[in-house]
Amino acid sequence: MLRHYRMFAAYNRWANAQLYAAAAELSDAEFRSDRGAFFGSLHRTLNHLLVADRIWMKRFTGTGDAPSTLDVVLYEELDALTAARKAEDERIIAWTGTLDELTLATDFTYAPVMQPIEITQPLSPALAHLFNHQTHHRGQCHMTLTALGKPSLQLDLIYFLRGEGREWM
Repeated sequence: MLRHYRMFAAYNRWANAQLYAAAAELSDAEFRSDRGAFFGSLHRTLNHLLVADRIWMKRFTGTGDAPSTLDVVLYEELDALTAARKAEDERIIAWTGTLDELTLATDFTYAPVMQPIEITQPLSPALAHLFNHQTHHRGQCHMTLTALGKPSLQLDLIYFLRGEGREWM
C-alpha cells in the first residue's frame, strides 16, 4: 500500500495543478459563481479541499493548522489559494514518503469537526479517504467548469500514469 499511497500523493498534486490552471483562466465572477456544487462555487470548493487536507494532515502528523469548520474560506484570492495548495500537496508527498507498512497499520485517534467524539481507527483507511475525498470534490470542480462552458479536464488517474506519472506504472 505504501507505493499506492505515494502514487496517489503524486497524482493528487498533478490533478490539482490541472484544476488550478483551469481556474486561472476564469474571470473572478466565474470563479465565484455558484454552480450547484456542494460548496457552491469553484472558489469555495477549492478552499474546502484545502481545509479538509489541513484537518486530516493535522490529525495524521500532529502539526500544522486545522480549521474548525469545513466551509471556512481560507483564501479569497486565487493566487494565494494556489500557493497554499501547492505547499499542502508537497507536504502530503513528503509525509507519505516517511511512512512504512507498520505505521499504516497503526491506529490513531481524532475527533471529527462535525461530531466531536473520539474515534480510533487504523491510519491506512483514513489516508485512503484523504485521496478519495480529493477526487470526489475535484469531480465537482470539473462539473463547475463544465457548467461555466469551459473545456472538460482529463483528470483520470490513467492520464497521469500515461504522462507525468509513468514512474508509477
